[in-house]
Amino acid sequence: MKIMKTAAIMTLLAGCALTTLQVKPVEALTLMDFIRGGKKRAVQEDIPALPGVDMGVPLEQKQVRAPLPRVTGPRYYTYKAEPMRKIAMAKLQDPVVTGSINSVDLPPMLRAPLSDARQFFSGVSASAPGEVAKAVEDYYGAHQAFVWIDGRGVTARARAALNVLSDAAKVGLDPQDYAVATPSDSFDRGDMIAREKELVQFEISLSAATLTYAADTVRGRIDANKISGYHDFKRKSIDLKGTLETLSKSDDVAALLDGLKPAGAHFVALQRELEKLEAETAESPRIVIAPDTLLKPGISNPELANVVAAIRLKGSDALNTEHAAVLQAYQNSPDYTPELVALVEGFQKEHGLKPDGIVGKASIRILTGGDTTADKINKVQIAMEQARWLPGELGSRRVFINQPAFMASYYQDGTEQFSMRVVVGSKANQTYFFEDEIQTVEFNPYWGVPQSIIINEMLPKLRNDPNYLDRLGYQVEVGGRAVSSSSVNWNGSTAGVAVRQPPSSDNALGELKILFPNSHAIYMHDTPSKSFFKRDQRALSHGCVRLVDPRRMAAAVLGISVEDVANEIAGGQNKGVNVPEKIPVYVAYFTAWPNKDGVVEYFDDVYDRDMYMNRALDATRVARRAAQG
Repeated sequence: MKIMKTAAIMTLLAGCALTTLQVKPVEALTLMDFIRGGKKRAVQEDIPALPGVDMGVPLEQKQVRAPLPRVTGPRYYTYKAEPMRKIAMAKLQDPVVTGSINSVDLPPMLRAPLSDARQFFSGVSASAPGEVAKAVEDYYGAHQAFVWIDGRGVTARARAALNVLSDAAKVGLDPQDYAVATPSDSFDRGDMIAREKELVQFEISLSAATLTYAADTVRGRIDANKISGYHDFKRKSIDLKGTLETLSKSDDVAALLDGLKPAGAHFVALQRELEKLEAETAESPRIVIAPDTLLKPGISNPELANVVAAIRLKGSDALNTEHAAVLQAYQNSPDYTPELVALVEGFQKEHGLKPDGIVGKASIRILTGGDTTADKINKVQIAMEQARWLPGELGSRRVFINQPAFMASYYQDGTEQFSMRVVVGSKANQTYFFEDEIQTVEFNPYWGVPQSIIINEMLPKLRNDPNYLDRLGYQVEVGGRAVSSSSVNWNGSTAGVAVRQPPSSDNALGELKILFPNSHAIYMHDTPSKSFFKRDQRALSHGCVRLVDPRRMAAAVLGISVEDVANEIAGGQNKGVNVPEKIPVYVAYFTAWPNKDGVVEYFDDVYDRDMYMNRALDATRVARRAAQG
């Protein structure tokens, strides 16, 4: 059956779609079914009726149409911050034994310092996130000794912890979340009771603050899955009581707390970038280029002078050195000469743009400064928060896909071996943010069309032309049985209808797909729509990740040569091959992320997810400040 090859059809079929979706189903009963009082029956009793398949149904019944349904994607939520609660210390205070001499009643000089300090637990007022509050209660319920105070007051261990908490901004956290009032070293020795009450309050407050910091630096303040249905992370667990026990015995609290943050080179680079940005006292100079400028080689445009000035400012030392003669000779002429085209192409290549010498919106955004210093700080802080959702070490062998960068990178022995352009989901069909493991490469794949595409995009056509899928060469199954597209009642339910596209040169998945099984039906794959890779903004698919060079990626994850991959494809057979060992894959979303040289690069927030992150951080900040009083 000949396959139609039209641009409209390829736009429909290129890529995969989200499957974890909220579906408004087609009614299983047509209007005539309802009037007759039940479902239509097969005309021949010996042929079982198939869901949604016409078996001799009169033509006038086929023409009764139910309203077109819609499949909607995941939604973004109003973030609800983790609730704070009072730490219940009163139940842990030591009881006073009737008839005994209570040291509280002794003169100050005769009392052993802190000997009855647990009696003051009932006066402690401290709040913390639920897990932290419980850990504090459990620790002091099991241990008599204090962690941060002794008979002389605040210990060196406590001061070391306070120094770490006050420097929380260096690791992308908010120091105010861990602020603790420190007792003064000078006090009235005649009022030891008041002094000990103050020390006990400090003890519990510091334990709560330190454990909150520990939890935040390990897994982040924000629960990813409470941001949107596009986020899919199991929140990390941390043994908070055990952490406090370890702190109580540590001779180097600062090193222990510092060791909790992600240890990977990516986090070190983000931390270094944040420190650099915070040290900047003023915004960098900004050059204005008319936003509607479109500068092509060989033309004359007065904005060229601003373009060259911006490259002088924004270009690397290596680029400016390479083109030093051109830059020195340029006298603000509007003529876009070949020498200047080469300069622009070099700048574009440095910033991950297509090096075509055409200065349009993407080039202007970078040339005119892109993000302000404040914008960059915010992006780095968000990146550090989100990095805590991932393993601290990402793995020596891995694939890292950064959606805002529209790039996928392959790492071996901790070093980036190569990176390539990708196409990710459009804003209406966003790619999820999650991690998984690559398990299989499938050559000459079938494309199982998701229900979202069947319902949203194919169904309107099928209601007008039931032969639509037959003409395109698609295979249709109902209840596991192969049927023709024209035999399906497309006004009924599509729940039991499966549609797939056989392997072919026009298959939406191209030559191969790389699978990491997940509930979102997202994977990497080839595509016949090669022109999309020429664009700088590549949020264009139904949700899956299209690779510009899928053969190279397949060869890397399988540990074979590109020639071996080509031979598998040339065989023409649908074939799945397991990778020798599962490889971590991060389908990530970072608007600030270090490149292979450790230099942090910045990207547009294509899905506006940074906005939702800022809202979540604001909600958390408000909840914590309210608890602090």
